[in-house]
Amino acid sequence: MSSPIKIENLQSEVMKYLTDYVEDIEEGVKETTDSISKEAVKEIKQKSPKRQGTRKNPYWKGWTKKKDSKGRRYTIKIYNKTNYQLTHLLENGHATRNGGRTRAQPHIKPVEEKYNKLYEQEIKKVITRRSKA
Repeated sequence: MSSPIKIENLQSEVMKYLTDYVEDIEEGVKETTDSISKEAVKEIKQKSPKRQGTRKNPYWKGWTKKKDSKGRRYTIKIYNKTNYQLTHLLENGHATRNGGRTRAQPHIKPVEEKYNKLYEQEIKKVITRRSKA
């Protein structure tokens, strides 16, 4: 059983509860975002086209994530650090020198769609778990 609260302290107790609630959800969102983005980077490295050759920095190894937080907004950007110019060309195909076209190798879009759905489900779990606690 909880202890009784005096009416004079009601406002401060409610504000304290709401602040704790928001902090718990923010922490859960950060943890979930970090874990999901880590999995996404790992999978996109696996699905990226691998070319035979002796490139110093292969395309598939360049995938990484970058955290950014401004106030209460927390974002993670997944991008190719070494060969960012190739992402659009490989994903959509491109024209060749002799007038032909290369075949598209979609490897970003499927991973993005999969992890967007997974992220949404996990965030809903975090919010409902925190609200029931």
